[in-house]
Amino acid sequence: MRVREKLGISGRRQTQLARLMQLFLVGMVAIGVERGDVGVVVNAGVGLGVTYLPALLERDYHIPMDAGLTLWVTTAVFLHAIGSGGLPGVETGLYRQFWWWDHMTHTLSASIVAAVGYTVTRALDVHTDAVELPPRFVFVFILMFTVAFGVFWEVLEFAIGEVAAMTGGDPVLTQFGLSDTLVDIMFNTLGGVVVAIWGTAHLSDVVGAVAARFGGSRTKSEQAK
Repeated sequence: MRVREKLGISGRRQTQLARLMQLFLVGMVAIGVERGDVGVVVNAGVGLGVTYLPALLERDYHIPMDAGLTLWVTTAVFLHAIGSGGLPGVETGLYRQFWWWDHMTHTLSASIVAAVGYTVTRALDVHTDAVELPPRFVFVFILMFTVAFGVFWEVLEFAIGEVAAMTGGDPVLTQFGLSDTLVDIMFNTLGGVVVAIWGTAHLSDVVGAVAARFGGSRTKSEQAK
């Protein structure tokens, strides 16, 4: 059973929550522009753009993105944006105010990355008999994919920080040292584990749609008929 079904949250309520977060991100962009804060504008602006990605995938590529998946993606980018930019009237970002905020956002964001890896991998497996991926392989691959992306992100944060230091500007992304990086990777791995274990319950419809879009040979379910 899906988590949202256990919690009893209707699809309409999930959509409303996602729309509320989008409106808040619009407000953050406006505040960032008014303050001349590039970091707030970039983090909130990019986050706002990502929240429209599920609708784009469903409209243009017919990938089923229900209210729960949309809320999942929206929540991840929303929490990162307000963590970086802070709340109106609060000077310090939530990443600095709460020690656990970074862990929460890394786990949630990593789960999105893991979901992408899981979807593509399972779609290849479902698509044709030419590919046969044992469950253990899929589990390990998702973890490796998530960790690899996490390392790339940490390198990106370091590079942006160095460029900001050389130019005298404020970094859009901030790295807090080697120990913080290692902890981030640990929580990235946790996000990957969550998707590897429970991905089937939440992503099966998406996997089927992606497999069907590969074209060429028939999917395994079609071959079995």
